[in-house]
Amino acid sequence: MSRSAHPAGPRHADVLTEGHYSAPAADLNVLDEKVWARTVTRDADGALTVGGIAVARLAEEFGTPAYFLDESDFRARCRAWAEAFGPDADVFYAGKAFLSRAVVRWLKEEGLNLDVCSGGELTTALDAGMPAERIAFHGNNKTVAEIERAVEAGVGRIVLDSFQEIVRVAHIAQRHGVRQRVQIRVTVGVEAHTHEFIATAHEDQKFGIALADGQAAEAVRRALSLDGLDLVGIHSHIGSQIFDMAGFEVSARRVVQLLTEVRDEHGIELPEIDLGGGLGIAYTSEDDPREPHEIAKALSDIVTRECEAAKLRTPRISVEPGRAIVGPTAFTLYEVGTIKPLEGLRTYVSVDGGMSDNIRTALYDAEYSVALVSRTSDAEPMLVRVVGKHCESGDIVVKDAFLPADLAPGDLIAVPATGAYCRSMASNYNHALRPPVVAVRDGEARVIVRRETEEDLLRLDVG
Repeated sequence: MSRSAHPAGPRHADVLTEGHYSAPAADLNVLDEKVWARTVTRDADGALTVGGIAVARLAEEFGTPAYFLDESDFRARCRAWAEAFGPDADVFYAGKAFLSRAVVRWLKEEGLNLDVCSGGELTTALDAGMPAERIAFHGNNKTVAEIERAVEAGVGRIVLDSFQEIVRVAHIAQRHGVRQRVQIRVTVGVEAHTHEFIATAHEDQKFGIALADGQAAEAVRRALSLDGLDLVGIHSHIGSQIFDMAGFEVSARRVVQLLTEVRDEHGIELPEIDLGGGLGIAYTSEDDPREPHEIAKALSDIVTRECEAAKLRTPRISVEPGRAIVGPTAFTLYEVGTIKPLEGLRTYVSVDGGMSDNIRTALYDAEYSVALVSRTSDAEPMLVRVVGKHCESGDIVVKDAFLPADLAPGDLIAVPATGAYCRSMASNYNHALRPPVVAVRDGEARVIVRRETEEDLLRLDVG
């Protein structure tokens, strides 16, 4: 089949070839439990339910588009991670995936710590009652005001990301008369098997201090020499949406080598190692994520083995799952607006949201699943592209999927695994109103982040 040029880029000119997309499921009504929250099911009428509530009722009460978060699933995943790593390790939920005051309270109650990377996230954490000593503060360019706030609050650790920041944090800590606990983030030269824009441990990127050319070793020397800092460990993060543990093994080996150099030069063994997050989840049936206990055992074995080989005491391990906890617990509910069949290609299904509530498809070429959820259907499957209502040709929610051929305007469809980064990265493009986040549990639903209103938009526009 032919391919023609297109001013918006080559992917918009693609004509699908055989094998470009997966074959449709044998039954489009079946919900793959890998990609849906744990309490999601279909009721006797064929409608999707979450926490015992049918989507039609949720749509009527809260409108669409909207994110619906399975609170029971979220809490269960928090417990699973805490139990998998046990009392001798630390689990920090990565707040960038999705953060609200309700989420902070759930984390606190389930025993997890919290990783933040901005002043706004720190304010949310403190306002919701997360103890400051259970907070880690990340970021490649923390402002002086943000560092001041973190030091004043007494956060448990600040992750240092540059030589300038080493001095900056030390001076602020000294001015406040404290020794701030810190880790140094290093880039270990490992490029995870992930999208280029979310692979973060190769040298040519903005995060961390490179192991190459002795830069990380020099960062350690400077941190140890400053009275305002209490250097407790090394931090490494190799990417996002990772299924293969091989990258973690290489990363751990290189971090342990740095710890060995620190011992040999300074006579101290740093007590902590943070291996970051980035563990993948199932967005489609083809994804095969690991369970927390498998990840915990693999990481513990890797670090223990490398430390024994280097004759080092095994440091306390930290991990930072964000997407792995919240990602699978939510779905986005849309109402179908228009349906446009393109003969020989696919059918375009337009919904009442789009890239303003899920930018990941446009930004990362991310793949998602989708299902008709207001009813079941025995119609033949049709190849669809789910798109939004924005004035942008790249406004795609699901690139290629199958929905029943009798899909009609007014039907409700849902995209699972949207708990991570969708609301966090939502925008007001075209002056769209960002959707609400609704927590559902045991037959009750409540808004934890309300839908924006036109008044909210106008309030910020001071004329």
